Amino acid sequence: MKKALVTGGSGLIGSAICEALANEGLHVFVHANQNPDNAKEVVEKIQSNGQFAEAVCFDVSDCEATSECLDKILESGPIQVIINNAGLHDDATMAGMSYQQWDKVIQTTLNGFFNVTQPLLLPMIRTRWGRIISISSITGVAGNRGQTNYAAAKSGLHGASKSLSKEVASRGITVNVVAPGIIESPSTEEHFSDIDVNNLIPMKRKGTPQEIGDVVAFLASEKASYISGQVINVNGGMC
Repeated sequence: MKKALVTGGSGLIGSAICEALANEGLHVFVHANQNPDNAKEVVEKIQSNGQFAEAVCFDVSDCEATSECLDKILESGPIQVIINNAGLHDDATMAGMSYQQWDKVIQTTLNGFFNVTQPLLLPMIRTRWGRIISISSITGVAGNRGQTNYAAAKSGLHGASKSLSKEVASRGITVNVVAPGIIESPSTEEHFSDIDVNNLIPMKRKGTPQEIGDVVAFLASEKASYISGQVINVNGGMC
């Protein structure tokens, strides 16, 4: 049974990804940092369906803590599907943004990609099969006012993934990015009115976490073996 690690697996999109991968027969490590109870709930839901999952908790921005936890995970075998979903935002216009706001977002979203992916690469390469998928955002594609830090981190995933895809392509490993648009959540309910949705999204609706999970599950499957180095926009036609 192939194993998958989903960072930020305790959130709305992360949990949908975990469930979609479990439905495809993977053993899923559901990661959390500040919300371990949420990760346990996701694990319990997956296990209640007769599928396989377990919770792990560490701060992806902490290189040493991440490495220690990954070493323990690797004791049971290589991770062959990595979903880099952990991230955060701390919005402000650039003129009023503090270094701490800039650094916190970069550390978690972009440095977290390295801290998680790099230690898992050689064990994955030895199996000659793998999938590395990072979750970006429409902000990383098109930019957004007040989110220079978030856009920098997310678009950094695009360049890193395209470069990494060339390094591991001959080993049966694909590397891709999924860039969601406006997805149903309490946050988007607060920030986007029905009028906003109607004006911004050609499909006239928000996406669902399950729709992101389905795209990720496809990219993690054998069926997507010839797709690599791509940024897949899932945004209802916004760009």
